[in-house]
Amino acid sequence: MKSVIVIPARYASSRLPGKPLLAETGKPLIQHTYEQAVASAADEVIVATDDERIREAVKAFGGRVAMTSPAHESGTARVAEAARDLKADIVINMQGDEPETEPESLNHLISVHARAMAAEQPAFVSTLVCPFSAQPASGAGSPEDPSCVKAVLSAEQDGFRKALYFSRALVPFPRDENGYISNPSSYYLHLGIYAFSMTSLQAFEALPQSQLEQTEKLEQLRILEAGHIVAAGVIDAAPPGVDTPEDYTAFVQRYRNR
Repeated sequence: MKSVIVIPARYASSRLPGKPLLAETGKPLIQHTYEQAVASAADEVIVATDDERIREAVKAFGGRVAMTSPAHESGTARVAEAARDLKADIVINMQGDEPETEPESLNHLISVHARAMAAEQPAFVSTLVCPFSAQPASGAGSPEDPSCVKAVLSAEQDGFRKALYFSRALVPFPRDENGYISNPSSYYLHLGIYAFSMTSLQAFEALPQSQLEQTEKLEQLRILEAGHIVAAGVIDAAPPGVDTPEDYTAFVQRYRNR
């Protein structure tokens, strides 16, 4: 199966403007992400953007780039436009601010989606999750944190697990412990990376926003509410993303230490 990774990248960011072009490591952030993608088993990697500055930066380091409409409200919509003329069996939507995503994680997602598409009831999309860290048990970064999206999974079947629900709330709720989380690592953190078939990627754009999606502000709920299957691959830990100036400073330090 031919697989393509599309990395949506936009210049505007409320918390970190110009994020893809930050270059304190000597490389723009988007190049770090691109290089991780190229090191995977994917057959092609392409950056999708609506900004000429990002386009020029990607061309400067020899990357492939596609210009897309500035009207897109989500990265998935930008990926769908960029992938429209590509010939691929699997299209991965990889966020541009995840410069430490391991190539092995991308390979795992490709493998999961290949199995999920071949199942008796094929999956519409596949994604990655990981267990929460054992600490903290409460507050920021824990399953209580609404910015950390929880995934509730089925048992494994046909080589993958199905996502039963995604939520910003604490699910499942430990009723017998009055909401106390004794084992954070029994909860799954959803990672914002997806693998589509070309057909399902274009079909996703045709699905209307759902009530659950609008309530939780999670676009993957649109897929579940439409009755489709979301396959989930489990990896050991989440890569550190870059959302804030502090995140970027920490990334630069880790890079220099390596």
